[in-house]
Amino acid sequence: MKIGIYPGSFDPVTFGHIDIIERASKMFDKLYVLVSFNNAKNAFFTPEERVEIIKEVIKPLKNVEVISSSKLTVEVAKELGATALIRGLRAVTDFEYELQMASTNRTLNGDIETIFLMTNTQYSYLSSHLVKEIFALHGNISHFVPKYVEDRLIKKVKEEKTK
Repeated sequence: MKIGIYPGSFDPVTFGHIDIIERASKMFDKLYVLVSFNNAKNAFFTPEERVEIIKEVIKPLKNVEVISSSKLTVEVAKELGATALIRGLRAVTDFEYELQMASTNRTLNGDIETIFLMTNTQYSYLSSHLVKEIFALHGNISHFVPKYVEDRLIKKVKEEKTK
């Protein structure tokens, strides 16, 4: 069985992420979407909320499972029997960072390959950070995220205001 992992913070998940998930799901018998914790990023949603949101928007993909972990991605891959990490590339600027990560992961676990998927050109500029900025400034994010994600962003802001 071919098992892959698509790790990321997914805060929030965008149409670009979903495009990569859909395409990668066709390459593997089982694909895990791994919600990773990145202390360097200021997260909007908790890891548990991100898992729940992604599960909802990828529901039709039966060979995809959404999980979270604070472990190294290569450790999770070993535990799950995965042999490949999926990474999306938007532009040349992404490649430099992703090459470093792929080389590091390969050093940590020589059985893991990294597969780069070029983002669909219509999403090549899109990032979760950009979505959060537009949303914070009350801009229209419907072109960037599914309606469910937009609704969850609105709900989260309302919850924060009532605290």
